[in-house]
Amino acid sequence: MNVMRGGGDTADITSRLGPPDQTWQTDHVGKRLVRLSALGAGLTLNALRPFPSGNPLAIPSFFAGWLTTELAPQNLMVTAAGSKALLLAKRRRLSRDDKIALGLNAVSAAGLITLIAQGLKVRKVVEDALAEALGSDYLARLDPAPDKADLTTPWRQVLTPWRTRHPDVKRTRGIAYAGGEAAGKRQRLDVYQPREAGSGRPVLLQIHGGGWVIGNKEEQGLPLMTHLSARGWVCVAPNYPLSPKATWPEHLVAIKQSLAWIRRNIADYGGDPSYVVVTGGSAGGHLAAMVALTANDPQYQPGFEDVDTSVRACVPFYGVYDLANLLDTKAGEREYRHFLAPTLFKTSDRDLARAASPLTLVREDAPPFFVIHGRSDSLVNVAEARELVRRLRESSHSVVAYAELPGAQHAFDVFASIRSAHVIRAVERFLRAVHRSEAADRAGHNARAAPK
Repeated sequence: MNVMRGGGDTADITSRLGPPDQTWQTDHVGKRLVRLSALGAGLTLNALRPFPSGNPLAIPSFFAGWLTTELAPQNLMVTAAGSKALLLAKRRRLSRDDKIALGLNAVSAAGLITLIAQGLKVRKVVEDALAEALGSDYLARLDPAPDKADLTTPWRQVLTPWRTRHPDVKRTRGIAYAGGEAAGKRQRLDVYQPREAGSGRPVLLQIHGGGWVIGNKEEQGLPLMTHLSARGWVCVAPNYPLSPKATWPEHLVAIKQSLAWIRRNIADYGGDPSYVVVTGGSAGGHLAAMVALTANDPQYQPGFEDVDTSVRACVPFYGVYDLANLLDTKAGEREYRHFLAPTLFKTSDRDLARAASPLTLVREDAPPFFVIHGRSDSLVNVAEARELVRRLRESSHSVVAYAELPGAQHAFDVFASIRSAHVIRAVERFLRAVHRSEAADRAGHNARAAPK
């Protein structure tokens, strides 16, 4: 069309294209949509194939993939809603950028559906792990038997992932477990207990992670503690000194001090001081394993050597078990030299790191273990979990269960998700089975010891 033919043709073109600033705005919005859709597709692809531990991009890959993976249902709903809104707004008059954005959204949706499917598979993975360790008939031996809700996905909870409070659970905050009146915030703990009065309840000690340098008792383990407390457990979550201010083994000593507090005081909260299990994630998983494998070791109990610091079971989540690089990996050596030696140990004496590695402390009288680790963990090599399980099964006389979760990143259990919901319920079943087995053994022993 010749635009110089007259004012009529110019007006026609203007009416079709709109004012120049409107055209620019339309193009700008289209490119913005493409960028947002590309970001979503990139996050989804990273969640599906995160960079492994040891890669320079592993830490950003973890943070980018963690929320995408565990919030896959919510991300899918947002992606679908955005695509639908675009189609309705344009009413089939799609620009090139619109089509590109919709194509990227389709890629994201396919990936998110895959992530949801991986989360749903965890139910079978954890159930197979428990059946292998406890026997295929272990569910029939639980009293009461798990109901349907325990074995299916709790979608209402999954779709409100940040809601951790429960009306049946009471929380008491900031109790000093060491240091007396001068106790600082790193020497305090919280107690979660059923609101209904009771006594003799089993006790869970939950240790937060954070690489021994960050973190606190209010950030991790809340879904697990809330779930167990609503079902008759008393849960204790302590803080502990952090590096670089604290030097190993101050962290472990503090956790054992919190265990000593449990022995003295937990009956006041309805707990059984003689029945304590321990759990934790990441650095907390390391400390949980150390607690389980160093029971009553006087070097970690200065001034309270006579306190029983044994535990009845250990459930470490994505823990660090090789602080001395016994597995001889490049990533492990780099972590030891550039982080652990100068920050945690403050010495290059590798013997200290070996003594702090659960891999070196496995023994035949270790308590029952349920080791849980994500196959896609970008921060802690899953090989450490595999090696701990191998050594435990070779040496320990107790039950050793292991669940390696497909698609799971580090810290997958911080809030409610498909994956964490199934894992938490499996942990409850494991702990109930161990508790019931011990009770049956004690009853049998008492019956045999009774006078005829």
